[in-house]
Amino acid sequence: MTQQRLLDWRWARYAFSLTIPLAVAASFQLEGAWSFAAIGYAFGLLPLLELILVPNGRNLTAAEREAVRLDPRFDAWLWAMIPVQWAMLGWFFWTVSATEWLGVTWWGWVSAMGLLCGVLGINVAHEIGHRPGRKAAWGAYALLLTSFYTHFYVEHNRGHHRNVATEEDPATAQKGEWVWWFWLKSWWGGWWHGLQLEAKRCRRAGRLPWGWHNEVLRWQVVQVGAWGAVFMAFGMEVAVAWWVAGAIGGLLLETVNYIEHYGLKRMKLNAHRYERVEPGHSWNSNHPLGRVVLFELSRHSDHHARPEKPYAQLDHLDDAPQLPTGYPGMMLLSWLPPLYFAVMHPLLKARQ
Repeated sequence: MTQQRLLDWRWARYAFSLTIPLAVAASFQLEGAWSFAAIGYAFGLLPLLELILVPNGRNLTAAEREAVRLDPRFDAWLWAMIPVQWAMLGWFFWTVSATEWLGVTWWGWVSAMGLLCGVLGINVAHEIGHRPGRKAAWGAYALLLTSFYTHFYVEHNRGHHRNVATEEDPATAQKGEWVWWFWLKSWWGGWWHGLQLEAKRCRRAGRLPWGWHNEVLRWQVVQVGAWGAVFMAFGMEVAVAWWVAGAIGGLLLETVNYIEHYGLKRMKLNAHRYERVEPGHSWNSNHPLGRVVLFELSRHSDHHARPEKPYAQLDHLDDAPQLPTGYPGMMLLSWLPPLYFAVMHPLLKARQ
């Protein structure tokens, strides 16, 4: 196969990420228990397939990496997800307004939209948000707004990447910590720390720390305004449905945070400094379906080693700890904490 055909294939395989919005679209067309089709696909079929498929640890050659770097089609996948997410959200408003409040179908459609909020609304925003410039920031915020998670942009880039694998990072799960408690800790801690980071930046710039120049605070106002606009246009039931879907998306994101650094720690060198972030401070997964659905998020060790590196260029690193299955399956496992500990603690012990 020629290098161009390999490049075309590498680009085309990310079309598999569209199976998530397609599954959500299918859910919106179904009723009753069938309306949970998207959840069944993401947390039933995908984990099952990843138990069967062989992980792929192949890395790009230098020539392939340069070709990927110069090919704009890889970024086009990311930017295309913004109109897809907003179109699906609009469809959700229209669809959920016509079903029984809090009925089975209502929950099926809300959970499907929540899945999309996590996969496109936050995960794709995460990738775009690591690109330089205000255009990328606006793209990330446009997606995060759909999940009411706009604080993530500041906290993730300036907080999590600095404090990862330490007790100072709310998004790093400690050994033995249950995922239910972690959800609350990571959401509240990330939100509050993001506000503080912006307050410090404003003070250094000679501005009011809790004023309009505080980016986290400003986007909270935008979120409330967007929710209020939906309330005025569609009514309370639709506005609440959106809030619940956004909360589900946030919980999915925090579950991913939970598995990405569970039990891993950086050594503290002195009162003010930790050892540098190494591949061994993030769990990695080369399972193929999770990789393409989540735009290589599961190659997380290389992402933390080089946060500016675009998703399509991320490498498998031999010294990174490896998860026993892909992200969808590990998320399911984390929701059963005793079983999760039984699987993960021996892996942690083997690394000591």
